[in-house]
Amino acid sequence: MLPVRGIAPMPKVSQQQDLSLLSSSKNGLVYLTANDWALIADKALRRKYKPGDSLVQEGRRTHGVFILLQGAAVVQIPGHGPDRDIGPGEVCGEISFLDELPATANVVARDETEAYYLDRPTLQSLFELFPHLGSRFYRSLASIVSRRLREVIGRQASPQTSLKKQPG
Repeated sequence: MLPVRGIAPMPKVSQQQDLSLLSSSKNGLVYLTANDWALIADKALRRKYKPGDSLVQEGRRTHGVFILLQGAAVVQIPGHGPDRDIGPGEVCGEISFLDELPATANVVARDETEAYYLDRPTLQSLFELFPHLGSRFYRSLASIVSRRLREVIGRQASPQTSLKKQPG
């Protein structure tokens, strides 16, 4: 398990700001409703990371998902093109969460970063109480994984595509 830097109870004002940010994110859990976000924020642990701290380590299970609130992190997938930045509202650790296998990437804080962390048992209990939340959550994760896979494939295909277009 990753060490917990700082977990602090959230003041209501801060939680309201978080909910506003998360519900407006275009690259995050886009199918969640305002009520879904309120339930998640109530159960999530808020973690703080310094620049260089790992949120996700390749080869280690995450046992949950991270949702960035502040700052930025770098996703490093060895052998699969350039690193990718993620920011507030975006998720990491989702592949390990979905398949319960070790992570396929490293995610490292680029600067001071805060994230919600939701472990599997917490999410499962929420989904049992609110099945539609589970449906929207997993639909959102499917959309994220699909988009990210297309981005990786697109980066790998670009050099090959440009070679094919050149007269030979």
